[in-house]
Amino acid sequence: MRIWISSLLALMLAAAPAAAEVITRLPGKEKRVALTFDACENFSPAFYDQAIGDFLLAERIPFTLFVSGRFARHNQAALREAAAHDFVEIENHSLDHDNHMERLPDSEIRRQIAANEQLLFDITGRRSRFFRFPAGHYDARSLAIAERMGYRVVHWSFASGDPAREMSAQRLTDWVLSQTRPGSILIFHINGRGWHTAESLPAIVAELRRRGYGFVTLEDALP
Repeated sequence: MRIWISSLLALMLAAAPAAAEVITRLPGKEKRVALTFDACENFSPAFYDQAIGDFLLAERIPFTLFVSGRFARHNQAALREAAAHDFVEIENHSLDHDNHMERLPDSEIRRQIAANEQLLFDITGRRSRFFRFPAGHYDARSLAIAERMGYRVVHWSFASGDPAREMSAQRLTDWVLSQTRPGSILIFHINGRGWHTAESLPAIVAELRRRGYGFVTLEDALP
């Protein structure tokens, strides 16, 4: 395992992109959005929200999961099922979901990314291209490390607020629809802590479709 991670790090460092950038929207002016879902946990186990997953798969809506290692270990069957669909994208959200990776030493940042890459590959058979910092916290150093490892860092256009218990389904729906623009990268949670996401998502999708929006994965939208 350690030998493989060292080899992976060498390959990633060789494939480093040229300039530091945190992507928060899709390029162009087309009416398209990316639905992204954080699948993560810190200390207590979290589980895949099947209602969200079932809706997206039934509607064949392209979507992206940013998965942490702790969550992946507890939800292997659900992740394998999702990854079996070509319109579902599995991406890296760190091994342990430390909310302040920018405070970690360089070697630990690299380990958090590389070890989770291997874990996700072992579960899904897929390699990840994009990375999302837990809680969106990063600095120039941690961003540069992720990019030198070959990742493009993708966050979101605006916070949906779905982890807030007081955010009702109607408020969540209204807020997301009021803020969405062409190229928006939407963020929700599929770890059981997007309290009203499963209830709101059908209405959000239906209205965006009515407005002429399409849905894309990050790998299809970002060159």
